[in-house]
Amino acid sequence: MTKVMIVYASMTGNTQEIADILGEELEKYDIEVEIEECISVDPEDLLEYDGALIGGYTYDDGQLPDEFVDFYEDMADVDFSGKVCASFGSGDTFYDEYCLTVDLIETRLKEQGATIPVAGLKVDLDPDEEDVVRAESYAKTFVDTLKG
Repeated sequence: MTKVMIVYASMTGNTQEIADILGEELEKYDIEVEIEECISVDPEDLLEYDGALIGGYTYDDGQLPDEFVDFYEDMADVDFSGKVCASFGSGDTFYDEYCLTVDLIETRLKEQGATIPVAGLKVDLDPDEEDVVRAESYAKTFVDTLKG
């Protein structure tokens, strides 16, 4: 069975909710999903999976979450070649650097050789019905590449 790990950092629960939505959607495609907070896994653990979704919120005006910094920095030491990965997260459109964490994760994954089938999923604050529809499309594109 195809296995995907979803790793996230969430302060208010918004990014965790996105992770849960994505997990439920992936399971509809017979994907075995494990969802973990970034503080309980190392980026190297992702190599045990066929793919990974990595998410985080953007704090204040473009800052990585404190609890996510070590995970993000350690990603630079992992070769993700052959892995299908994508990023997601929440932010606040009030700030100029809206969802910058999503872009930083995606860039780091590309630098480390991951296949990125879909642009990062960005959600303004907490996910609404429109965001759920976008998450469904995001998940389908991800799965199509993963199952090739």
